[in-house]
Amino acid sequence: MVAKRGHYAVAGSLFGYVDPEKWLCPDHPLRVIRGLVNSALADLSSAFDALYSPFGRESIPPERLIRALLLQAFYSIRSER
Repeated sequence: MVAKRGHYAVAGSLFGYVDPEKWLCPDHPLRVIRGLVNSALADLSSAFDALYSPFGRESIPPERLIRALLLQAFYSIRSER
């Protein structure tokens, strides 16, 4: 059975969606961090599957929660620029 940890899909045009790729300049440090996070989350995917029950309602995918927490942490730190 498949674990009920939800799906990670990028939102479409709901609420006047603006692509985050247009917000960041090409050399922004978050682009490098995103690659590292994507790699780490791909490695952790099987561990996440093992933690979630195959029964019940789908939950928020842990990948989405981790990404949100990382953005919150990065943007709550004052910039040194």
